[in-house]
Amino acid sequence: MHRDRGTVRRVPTGLILGVVLVALAFLVRALSPAFAGWGLPDRAQDTVTLALSVIIESAPFVFLGILLSTVVQVWLPHGFLTRFLPRQPLLRRASISLLGMFFPVCECGNVPLARGFMVGGFTVPESITFLLAAPILNPITIITTHHAFGFDDGILVTRIVAGFVIANVIGWLYSRHPDPDSLLTPDFAASCARPEQDGHEHDHPHPPAAGRMQKSVDLFARETAVIMPALFVGSLLAALTQVFVPRSVLLALGSNPVWSVLAMMALAFIVAVCSNVDAFFVLSFGSTFMPGGIAAFLTFGAMIDVKMLALMRTTFTTRTLVQITALVALMSAAAGLLVNYVG
Repeated sequence: MHRDRGTVRRVPTGLILGVVLVALAFLVRALSPAFAGWGLPDRAQDTVTLALSVIIESAPFVFLGILLSTVVQVWLPHGFLTRFLPRQPLLRRASISLLGMFFPVCECGNVPLARGFMVGGFTVPESITFLLAAPILNPITIITTHHAFGFDDGILVTRIVAGFVIANVIGWLYSRHPDPDSLLTPDFAASCARPEQDGHEHDHPHPPAAGRMQKSVDLFARETAVIMPALFVGSLLAALTQVFVPRSVLLALGSNPVWSVLAMMALAFIVAVCSNVDAFFVLSFGSTFMPGGIAAFLTFGAMIDVKMLALMRTTFTTRTLVQITALVALMSAAAGLLVNYVG
């Protein structure tokens, strides 16, 4: 479909707001020492500081994920990646769960990337498998976890194995779903159906570069307008829960084999640390919590946290997210308990 040359392209309001808020976040962080307290109550200051920290930490990975998603949808032929994957469903999902090795983006950036994969031909269960596995099964996360813990107490091995197993089990469960498309929000399901209706565009042998570039810009703007507001909401929720949920309660539970696992999973859900650096964050808890609690933190938090749920809500229904959260929580807890009782 061609637009008239005289048509004025409107920049999405969400994109403008997102760019302005990200720029403001970086400016505030740069100038914050000069404000000496901002004149806000302590808890309000802490909330603002923590929210900005999460946004600044996550925004580069989100933009990278959107960029990769744009490349997958616009510049690769439709179904290009699926051609190189095994046809057998279990082997196919196992291969997809290792794609994070080639797309080392943290969990925030993996949401737009998984959206791109679905538009590009992946099924919903396959995309869920990628979305859950990639934050753990990527070289940056593995290297940082090794630097923090080495092979002590089986934490690194547990994280890798549990990440692979959990992602593939959940992918398998949803592959049995009678209507996987019902797991998606109506808006995103419609956007996935659009490329199939316009499949002839992908098969064009020499599509004009200028047209692809404009389509890339439009798609990048549209995805940014969807994803960035969710990042801001998730960051604010993470900051509020960190400020108003006392950590002393969590720390008091650290020496119990069961409660240490549950407490660290709750902490991972609250603090919403990027999976590429969360090993260094949790290293300071190593002397307080048992190894199983640390392993559960690194497994559960990389897949599910308040920020991640806000981002995933742009793609999946609330019911689906509740189910995924419960499944990831149960299996992460089982992995942590196994480390505590076997080790």
